[in-house]
Formats: sequence, structure tokens, C-alpha cells
Amino acid sequence: MKFRFLEFFDFVLLFCTIVLVIIGITFIYSSGVDSSGVVVSNEYVKQIIFGCTGLVLMFITTLFDYRKVIRHAPKLFIGLIVILLYTLFFGKYVNNARSWIGIGELGIQPSEFGKIFFIIFLAYYLERSDSAKPRKRFITALFFMLIPVGLILLQPDLGTASVYIPIFIIMCFMAGIPIRYLLIVIFIGLLTIIFTVLPVWETEIAQKTIPWMRVLTDLRIRFIVILALSIISFVGILGYILFKNKYYYWIAYFFGITTVSLLASFAASKVLMPYQIERLIIFINPHVDPLGSGWNIIQSKIAIGSGYVFGQGFLNGTQSHYRFLPQQSTDFIFSILAEEWGFVGGIVVFALYLVIFIRIIIIIKYTRNTHGYYIASGILGMLVFHFIVNVGMVMGIMPITGIPLIFLSYGGSSLWTGMICIGLLCSIKFRQSDFTL
Repeated sequence: MKFRFLEFFDFVLLFCTIVLVIIGITFIYSSGVDSSGVVVSNEYVKQIIFGCTGLVLMFITTLFDYRKVIRHAPKLFIGLIVILLYTLFFGKYVNNARSWIGIGELGIQPSEFGKIFFIIFLAYYLERSDSAKPRKRFITALFFMLIPVGLILLQPDLGTASVYIPIFIIMCFMAGIPIRYLLIVIFIGLLTIIFTVLPVWETEIAQKTIPWMRVLTDLRIRFIVILALSIISFVGILGYILFKNKYYYWIAYFFGITTVSLLASFAASKVLMPYQIERLIIFINPHVDPLGSGWNIIQSKIAIGSGYVFGQGFLNGTQSHYRFLPQQSTDFIFSILAEEWGFVGGIVVFALYLVIFIRIIIIIKYTRNTHGYYIASGILGMLVFHFIVNVGMVMGIMPITGIPLIFLSYGGSSLWTGMICIGLLCSIKFRQSDFTL
């Protein structure tokens, strides 16, 4: 039995995860040291506790047969919706969002753990609906995705809500749902963001009046445009039903996407805080508000640039120790690492994540269980999205969305979620040949 355990356990995945967690604790400690060398934060102690308990959760998840969880997937999804509703009404505010529940300083962020529940449930649905028509599978899966995303957006927590979308897209793609359906989600998402931020871009970045922007700023004009686009979309749908001509199909496709995006952007502008909308575009030119919304990006880029090749040395960074970087232990942990370990340190971290991604792809390739195949795909989509968005954010090439760098950023909910996911991957790898412990 021990031999079989060693044969199927993914030690490479485990090693890379533990090294990243240790690096994260190291720089969380660094973020808590001020310019005089005094430790002013105990976050690193908490992260050590989170890391140790996370290891226990990871090993428990590894040893537990993930296939036994699948049968309870609908209950997990219902539980997710219930706890998100509870959080929405009774949760406590943290960083201007009601997304936490707990007592005093002890708290968890349900939407983080909800990613795991969503992945398990979507894997359950995609496997059971394998013989259904692609359009029906897509619409139903989309409905299941929009429920938690909508509840999280109402908190409002744009960053966490956005992570559910790549999970959905990757899992549906791996399930064989046509790309043209998935592009609907991608296009609507992108256009919704663009339509939401354009009015802010006009006033903050362009700093001039643009006549055609009234479509997005004048409620009456917006209503007329939406009505016109809706009529065109309806005509396209009707024409395709009557004549079966692809010309009508693509009219309905593109005009329908535009219509939904305009409606969604109007709703988003009412739900999201003004500062959240501004953060989505300030990366274009952070110097228009250097002491406000652009401060984080400017200071982060200075920190990364000052690291050069080998860095300034551990605990010798200036941006973090002089407290120029807000939220430096969470969203901007990579900035501290790049400042103190330089380009070489950044490459080491990149390599560790790359190895994790490759190991997940190998697990996906060789697993024989459909549920495991989908679960591993969803976890891959989640981890890659977190990595790309967070690193792009701190480098100033992507919007600031508040997405942490899993395994490195401070936070128990994020770290536990990541380590449970690694446990699930090890469980899938452990049983990819249908071996049962």
C-alpha cells in the first residue's frame, strides 16, 4: 500500500506549492518591517498558521476520494448560494465590500471557498449532461455560473466574481461546448467592462467631452439605442428561424451581444463603487491621479523597477519598508519580492508556477475519470487567471481588481482555497488509474 501511495503521489506539485507558501511567508514578514527595522505586523505569524493548517487540509483532501464528493455536488452548490446570500445581508465590511463572515478578527471569505464548490458542481453537471445538445448545456451552465457571480458582484467584489468566469470558460471548453458559445461570454464580459469604464475614461483620462459618449452617459439615448439593437436582434433571430440563413444568425449573435453588454454595463455602473470603476482604467495613465487611484500602480512599478537583476536584498527594499505600497502583503506581494530579489527572484517564482501549471496539464491528460478531468481543468483556469491578473496588475499592464496571488499573498481564505485545490489535484492524480486507497 505504501508503495502504491508513493507511486501515485505528486511530489513535484507538493514541493512547488510548499516553496511558494514559504516564499510568501518570507515576504509577508518583510512587508511588516518598517524603515527602522521594527516588525509592526504579525501577519506573517498568522500566515504560518494558515500555511500549516492548509497543509493539513491539503493532505486530508488528497487522501479523501474526490469521487465520493461528486454525488453531493448539488448540495454543495445550494450551500454555496445560501452562504453567499447570508454574507450579502449579514457579512461584515472589509475593503468596502460585505464579503466576510466571522467573529472579531477571525473570519473567512465564502466566495473564495465557493470557487471549489462551483468547480465540483460544474464538473458534476457537465458530466451528467454529456449527451445533451451543446446549446442547452451552455445555457444551463451559464445560468449556474451567473447565480454566484451575481451575488458576489452585489457585495460588491469584482475581483473574486471575475475568477468564476475563466473557470466556467475553461471547463466548458474542455467539455466540448462550441467556442462560438463561449465567445458570447467573453465578448459580453469585455464589452460590459468597456461600456462601464468609458464614461470615467472620458472625464479622468481623456479629460474632454466626446459627443458619441452620450450613448453611455445620457439615459434616454442609451434606452433608444438598446431598443433599436433589441429589435435588430429579434429580426435576426426571426430571420434565422424562418430562412435558416447564417446571415441572420450572425446578425442576432453580434447585435444581441452588444444589447446585453449595454444593459449589463448600466447595471454594473449602479452596483460598483466609483473607485472600483476608476481602478479598472487608471493603469492606462496612473499619473492623471498620482496621489489617488494611480498611487498603487506608480509605487508598484517603482518597486519592481528598483529591484533590477538581483534585487536590493532581503529587508532592504525602500518602497515597502517606507510604507509607500498599500496592501503590500496581499495584492502587491509580488512588488516586494521583485524589489528585494530582483528579476532573478521573479523568474524563480514564475518557474514554480509554471511547473504547477504543467503538472496540472499532465494530470488532465492522463486522468481517466471525467469528473477529475473537469475538476482539474477548472482549478487550472482559476490558478492561471489569478497568476496572470495579479502579476499584470502589479506591473501596471492590467487593471487593479484586488485579485491575490495564490500561495504568496496574505490571507487564510485564499491560501486554504489554493491548498485544498492542490489536494484535489493530488487526489485525482492518486486515482487516475482508478486506484482506491
